[in-house]
Amino acid sequence: MTHNEPKKSWKANNHRHTKSLAKWTAAWVITMAIANFGSKLIWQENDLLTLLAIGLNLAVGVGMILANKRHLANLDEMQQRIQLNAMAGSLGVGLIVGLSYSNLDVTGLIGFNAEISHLVIIMALTYMVGILLGNRKYQ
Repeated sequence: MTHNEPKKSWKANNHRHTKSLAKWTAAWVITMAIANFGSKLIWQENDLLTLLAIGLNLAVGVGMILANKRHLANLDEMQQRIQLNAMAGSLGVGLIVGLSYSNLDVTGLIGFNAEISHLVIIMALTYMVGILLGNRKYQ
């Protein structure tokens, strides 16, 4: 066994886990779209099919979480730390901004409904900024 073999093995493993996570994430996004738009565009308000689509989306979401967990476990310590910090920031911002945003809606201080999609966008942007800053910090 040469010095480069463990590195190649780790790299191949990392590539495999990243690819798996990408597939699960794509499947989750597709099932989310089907669950949201299927009743209007495909099966015309059939509650049973809508419930099944939502159940499928939930199941695929669990698969995506497990794929993410496998991916994170395969990363080196520095990348795990970057991911952990980015996730912590995203969770914190999501909780604080989400609850404040909800309060603005409940008290009538904004002229529109607080939508969960807005919160998801804020959390995703926070996560991406956290990853970028973390990678920059450890360069």
